[in-house]
Amino acid sequence: MNIALIAHDAKKELMVQFCIAYCGILSRHNLCATGTTGRLVSEATGLQITRYLSGMQGGNQQISARISCDEIDLLLFFRDPQTTSPHEQFESDMFRLCDIRNIPVATNIATAEVLIHGLERGDLDWRTIVNPTHF
Repeated sequence: MNIALIAHDAKKELMVQFCIAYCGILSRHNLCATGTTGRLVSEATGLQITRYLSGMQGGNQQISARISCDEIDLLLFFRDPQTTSPHEQFESDMFRLCDIRNIPVATNIATAEVLIHGLERGDLDWRTIVNPTHF
């Protein structure tokens, strides 16, 4: 599966810790991330990560483009609900694309853990069974 990783500044360390904890599972998948998040996770875990621009420089849009082309299967986007983002519209558009393409999204650690355990069990390989365009 193709997994995208994004984290607001206040959640980057949480994303790093999450990826350290689930490195064994994540290592079996293709990972991409916005610039700083990808660098931090890669340095801490040794995981191979395709890095895009930082979110503020267009990395979110690069990942959104991959979502719109059905090239992302799972999005882990650790958001900071305490801080308003100047890019909230872009983020909202990304979540809308995920809804359109039936992409599972986690915006917090609790949901990310549920999805990662489902991924480990094979519960998220629904794309091989169901064509989402038939909904």
